[in-house]
Amino acid sequence: MRVLIVEDEKPLRDSIVEQLQQHGFNVDAAADGEEGLYCGREYALDLAIVDLGLPKLNGMELIKKLRAEGKSYPVLILTARDKWQDKVEGLQAGADDYLAKPFISKSCWRACRHCCAGPVAGHSRSCAVAPLRSIRGRRK
Repeated sequence: MRVLIVEDEKPLRDSIVEQLQQHGFNVDAAADGEEGLYCGREYALDLAIVDLGLPKLNGMELIKKLRAEGKSYPVLILTARDKWQDKVEGLQAGADDYLAKPFISKSCWRACRHCCAGPVAGHSRSCAVAPLRSIRGRRK
């Protein structure tokens, strides 16, 4: 399963990348919205995790552009914005789920599983749920 992380905070980005790689995922990482847009267009992704407060191109615009170009893989927003209006706007932009920082790893995995669970109005799912479920068996 190939996952894209678009996060400008390097320590958080590196932590998420490391956790996903430890569970056998192929992970691409981008530090800004423009790089994230390139990766989102060019790579065969199964899931994208996108921050909203990105330099060069904000996460909301990134998601809108990807959806406008027909990219239907699940998108999870991971952001410090926790107002309900931000969540509504993110879901309207085309995200499949929304997780506010700070978050607990279990919440992130639950949100990833939710994003990959099945089709949602107008979006098809390309990722397999099995690899995400296998994380439970690997926890210590």
